[in-house]
Amino acid sequence: MQAAKQEALNTISQLPEDTDIDEIMYRLYVLDKIRKGQEAVEQGNTLTSEELKREIDSW
Repeated sequence: MQAAKQEALNTISQLPEDTDIDEIMYRLYVLDKIRKGQEAVEQGNTLTSEELKREIDSW
């Protein structure tokens, strides 16, 4: 996995020159959530479908 800074720079560099700051921030937010999700999977911090259904039912 790339370092967070490099991944952010790569993402920003692929955006059009006229991209506004809100779009840049949104892209970085999504990138962060994806990275955290991948880390959770690698660490085994996931739920089965049944566990998720039970959790949703408890809402």
